[in-house]
Amino acid sequence: MCRSIKVLRNPESVATDAEIEAAALQFVRKISGFRQPSKANTAAFDLAVAEVAESSRRLLAELISVSDTRRRTPSP
Repeated sequence: MCRSIKVLRNPESVATDAEIEAAALQFVRKISGFRQPSKANTAAFDLAVAEVAESSRRLLAELISVSDTRRRTPSP
């Protein structure tokens, strides 16, 4: 796994767009094996980064933590 990708899910703060983009870029670099793609591969590389970033944003927005469910569940 990419050791340089930090955990973005944090109950105290929301991940910034810059953090999400950086993690997506690192992920695509790891998968593709390219640090910088060739001109022929730039479009595919950039699209992959954008799609991974969007999926990551959606995932982070939709995850429910145990503390979230405790706050929503009324005490008996």
